[in-house]
Amino acid sequence: MSTTPATGENATASATAGTADLKLEVVVFPVSDVDRAKEFYGSLGWRLDADISAGDRFRVVQFTPPGSECSLHVGKNLTSAAPGSGKAFLVVSDIETARDELVAAGAEVGEIYHNGPSGPESGSALDRASYGSYAMFSDPDGNVWQLQEITTRLPGRVAGDTTYTSVGNLEGALKRAATAHGEHEKRTGEADANWPAWYAAYMVAEATGTELPT
Repeated sequence: MSTTPATGENATASATAGTADLKLEVVVFPVSDVDRAKEFYGSLGWRLDADISAGDRFRVVQFTPPGSECSLHVGKNLTSAAPGSGKAFLVVSDIETARDELVAAGAEVGEIYHNGPSGPESGSALDRASYGSYAMFSDPDGNVWQLQEITTRLPGRVAGDTTYTSVGNLEGALKRAATAHGEHEKRTGEADANWPAWYAAYMVAEATGTELPT
């Protein structure tokens, strides 16, 4: 599976159809042991936002992954779904680095793979194509997190959002801009003294899914 946004006219229509923002705030994962889940997600370095109880009847623990605007709820009597039946995607700009960090934190992350003509194949997507590389890990109950590497958004997915939520994300964007700028200078045959403006244009276009400068 992959999270591929709508493209073309449908994407534009989807982005402008409503007048009120509807921002995904929380994903709920069903767990059998709240304290065990709390320990697991805390060990990954996710921010603990809240741990609220109402006697023995109700409990909600909220974590937010680094750089995410959407949080995770685990707890007691939050959902009737079976423990371990949850699945969600985590978008990363560098899947190899993200996987290494999760493994170092104690998560059992599967190998990186991509979808080939006949099914999943080992290794990253050809040329590290955006939306093409994946890896998965599970929490102690078996709820699945799927990493997906996205470096360039398709049109309509993010409207005007050029915010970088971590040092790593900004560093990755700068490196991609530097590589692309090197190719730009090869094509023109001369050094570009105004490279900061070119970098800025490239990074904004990459983040918003508009045409990249050449």
